[in-house]
Amino acid sequence: MRLGGKVAIVTGAGSGIGRATSNLFAREGAKVVVADIEQSLGRETVEEISKNGGTAIQAVVDVSKADEVRTMIKTCTTNLGKLDVLFNNAGIEGSGGSLWKMKEDDWNRVIDVNLKSVFLGCKYAIPHMKKTKGSIINTASELGLVGSTSRPAYSASKGGIIALTRSLALQCAPYGIRVNCICPGATETPLLIRFVGERQRQRKLREVTREIPLRRLGKPTDIAYAALYLASEESSFVTGSVLVVDGGSTAR
Repeated sequence: MRLGGKVAIVTGAGSGIGRATSNLFAREGAKVVVADIEQSLGRETVEEISKNGGTAIQAVVDVSKADEVRTMIKTCTTNLGKLDVLFNNAGIEGSGGSLWKMKEDDWNRVIDVNLKSVFLGCKYAIPHMKKTKGSIINTASELGLVGSTSRPAYSASKGGIIALTRSLALQCAPYGIRVNCICPGATETPLLIRFVGERQRQRKLREVTREIPLRRLGKPTDIAYAALYLASEESSFVTGSVLVVDGGSTAR
């Protein structure tokens, strides 16, 4: 097992990439803290892991709130003894439209949930991970590498994650902690459905798919396996990297 004996926290674990990664980490031997703001969705993930013979506990957390993130880390270390892997995956798409029409509260919410959450997760996890020389993985996006015509706050938050990942990799290297990020492309998740909207959804998804060189949408498991690589000892010499998993979209 590639994560045998390790303890991992996955945020946004109630659905999509987070759920797929939680299940995969557990199958590979990790004990998983399933962290999500939606209690019922997180419980479903824990039940899936338990049904398949894995070990998981739940943490209900708003990742934009310092006290709740601190409690999440404490829940992990108190109940499971340590922390080896932190997957800062939770995120929202935010409202669309022109920047100059965007409400300040909407901008702040996207930055808080997507970018501030990475700061908070790392802030409270790193003191514990100095003991385990663990791995931090952050979910950015292909839209952190290229511009978004419809969601500038989302693009800005994901670009910030890339820059923060690289800075943290340098700061954490002396402690043996690796910090990397994944840039998913269009992936079959609830977030993508919200991104394109309900109106003419199937047509929009077909249009998105046609723009991907591999001619398919990503699957949550595609991203989960990238996270597994970065969490495992197979990537022991990898830090500060930006792993793009987008079917070739940003290669154009």
